[in-house]
Amino acid sequence: MKRVLIIVSIILALVVLGVVKLVSNKDKVAKKLYIHDASEAVYVESGNPVTHTFQDALSFLGTFEPYRQNTIGSDASGKIIRLAIEEGDRVSKGQLIAKIDDEMLQLQLQNAEITIEGQKNDDQRYTNLQKENAVAGVQVEKTKLGLRSAEVQKKQLQKQVRSTSITAPFSGVITRKMVDLGSVIGPGTQLVELTDISSLKLTVSVPERDIMKFKKGQTVNVFCDIYGNKTFAGKVTNINVQADKAHNFEVQITVKNSGSEQIMAGMYGSVKLGNNQSVTALSIPRKALVGSSKSPQVYVIENGKAVLKSFTAGTSDGEFIEVRAGLTAADVIVVKGQINLQNNAPVTTKIK
Repeated sequence: MKRVLIIVSIILALVVLGVVKLVSNKDKVAKKLYIHDASEAVYVESGNPVTHTFQDALSFLGTFEPYRQNTIGSDASGKIIRLAIEEGDRVSKGQLIAKIDDEMLQLQLQNAEITIEGQKNDDQRYTNLQKENAVAGVQVEKTKLGLRSAEVQKKQLQKQVRSTSITAPFSGVITRKMVDLGSVIGPGTQLVELTDISSLKLTVSVPERDIMKFKKGQTVNVFCDIYGNKTFAGKVTNINVQADKAHNFEVQITVKNSGSEQIMAGMYGSVKLGNNQSVTALSIPRKALVGSSKSPQVYVIENGKAVLKSFTAGTSDGEFIEVRAGLTAADVIVVKGQINLQNNAPVTTKIK
């Protein structure tokens, strides 16, 4: 009995020591782990929108979009027995993407061919018998209709067999894969997303006062932010006939994406036009911009907090963006440090 008590005491002591060690390790890890205090103010640089004169050229901001981007689906149902692509693969038009098991369809097709062969033989026999008045004309007609029906069924099965081979409708890059080998799918199931960036579309928002400077088919100079002053040739392919509430018109420009310096979809771009008349307007530094050029936003400091606000952008010259609506000269905006911010985050500022 005494021996059992000693063993139990030793086990309990080891358990206690283990628990103490685990707690100690947890405390050490917690001390090393940094946890951001949401109530702690973020240090940022701020400033006010200013009046700026755009003289040398008019620049309109936009975001490059793929020339074509489609989700490829299936017309057939069954198990995927071959998946010929991975995300990031470049595919050509007509290249196989996936193959669905078609064994049962092939058997049905063979059966349809046998039926057609039998119907042809019957048709030949009844036609000969009709010539000798040995069979009624209605029987011959039924045989011919049966043959036509079997041929239609064969064509239906052939189409179903073709639909089990899913191919690329155009050349591009597989940007998303939604199925795996062995997946059982049905008609309409989305398989992959195919993106074509051999050309790109740059959509810019142009104020009413400048829209007449654009003509469909016009050649313009396009710039991509990451390539600095390198010029890309663009062509105006569409001018929206309907303005938005801020009287801005969307202009679409197509750019060939060839050469060693490839433009990626989603990158910032701009189109520049010569300007023979200066424009003076309320503006913000371009580096203060948050979000996309289609939905421009800035952080406005209100009561010690950074509040994300949308505004309507106009002309740009690379350094400044015109403010058409949404901000005033009295607003205090964040011009540096946005990367550390979220909406309604407390801030401490340094006026720039």
